[in-house]
Amino acid sequence: MGLFDSARVPAGVALIIVGSLLLVPGMFPNSAQIFTLALVLGAALLTYGTWLVGTSEGSPTV
Repeated sequence: MGLFDSARVPAGVALIIVGSLLLVPGMFPNSAQIFTLALVLGAALLTYGTWLVGTSEGSPTV
């Protein structure tokens, strides 16, 4: 079974990419408050995307 055989994998990869991009602006010093709040959303999307990719196979999750 390939990595992209499940429909959950592309959705998870997309969430990982979006979550990672949301983390970038908040890393800079003197960033606006909205970018600091985007860190929470970015971390949540990154975590959920990782969970989707990690649980896409039928084998036990590592």
